[in-house]
Amino acid sequence: MVGPWGHEVRTAEDGVAALAMLETFPASVILTDLKMPRMDGFELLAKLRSQRRLPPTIVLTAFGNLSMAVSTIHDLGAFWFLEKPVDIQSLQVLLERAAAQGRLEEENRELRQELSYRGAIGDLVGTSPQMQAIFAEIRQIAATNAPVFITGESGTGKELVARAIHTLSPRSDARFVAINCAAMPESLIESELFGHEKGAFTGATERRTGCMELAEKGTLFLDELGEMPVAMQAKFLRVLEDFRFRRIGGRQEIEADVRVVAATNRLPEDSLKEGTLREDLYYRLNVFHIRIPPLRERLDDIPVLAETLIHHINRKHSLKITGVSDEAMVDLMSRRWNGNVRELRNILERAAILKGEGEIKDVTSADRLPAPAAASLSGELGIRVGMTIDEAERALIEATLAMARNNKTRAAVILGISTKTLHAKLRLYRGSDVPAEEEMIEEQGAPHAG
Repeated sequence: MVGPWGHEVRTAEDGVAALAMLETFPASVILTDLKMPRMDGFELLAKLRSQRRLPPTIVLTAFGNLSMAVSTIHDLGAFWFLEKPVDIQSLQVLLERAAAQGRLEEENRELRQELSYRGAIGDLVGTSPQMQAIFAEIRQIAATNAPVFITGESGTGKELVARAIHTLSPRSDARFVAINCAAMPESLIESELFGHEKGAFTGATERRTGCMELAEKGTLFLDELGEMPVAMQAKFLRVLEDFRFRRIGGRQEIEADVRVVAATNRLPEDSLKEGTLREDLYYRLNVFHIRIPPLRERLDDIPVLAETLIHHINRKHSLKITGVSDEAMVDLMSRRWNGNVRELRNILERAAILKGEGEIKDVTSADRLPAPAAASLSGELGIRVGMTIDEAERALIEATLAMARNNKTRAAVILGISTKTLHAKLRLYRGSDVPAEEEMIEEQGAPHAG
């Protein structure tokens, strides 16, 4: 029945009846009381959220239940609450806003799906048949809660695939939390995963929330799973059985609603044979398996990858690169790419910084960065016997800056140092001529595509 405000309205006597009705009636907004027989509003929203089908919800509450209504909004993501007796005008305004939010969320989901059909999910791009097959897998897998195991050489974009699965999933509103198991000291990885209580061990001066909790309702990505200590793999496998864990030093069990995606750059068969990856953990996580082919097997993706990467590079370094010339593209398409998309990104970034603006016509110079000092160490640089190393280094830096027309980013690339290091050395050698606030903090690498 369409009501006077233009919405089709269905009513249910309590939460149990509402759950049954929602099986056949996909509501765009829910208006619910908190106090109801059989199943209250809090339990109703909790069940709908656990089933990934909670639309924007307005909670009605009496004055005495105000704190519970606020908790419902905070913990379960309800849209808003109204105190009884309800002001009709306020309710109408909130209904329209909640419906608009629901439409926007649905449009975003449809847009993400449409982009995936056009060869892009987030920063993951590719038009080759291999990547289109991976996009199709991602679209199928994303809607489920099943674990995923991703394999591929270093630099192929395993984390981007994991992020794409998260982006297209019903969990996209929650966090995507990534852990690199290879970069985590063995003594800290359990705390990183599960957290710890204050005083649990020497140095635990306060409670720490682990990644399992941070990823609640979202996705936990374990990169280089085979590098996780075998003893820790056994503990993690136990958690995967019922998704309950304790913080280090804690007594209370914590229930986790987390999707786990794992990745490795090694062949799982090799890791299993060597004993660095537990067989039971591998099969527990390998419900879906996605293999990302190396770049040399999908060279057709290079043009669209280059376009995407140049967009990130321009934004990162405030450059005005318009693209890659046909000749340079032929060069890129003829390479082996042992470093995969990461190698492509580095070459394009160096070439772009050296070019500054316009079209990149030469990528060979990005492979062999010029060393202007090598040709005339005693002439233009003014290096002489008896100089200190600091004096020689300053002469090299000043000459490189002159050649780069005082472009510090370009000079740093030529010298093979970071811009942060270059600014620090300039402050050392020039003193007050280089204010501290000029120092450029290195950005995190732009998302690579692949």
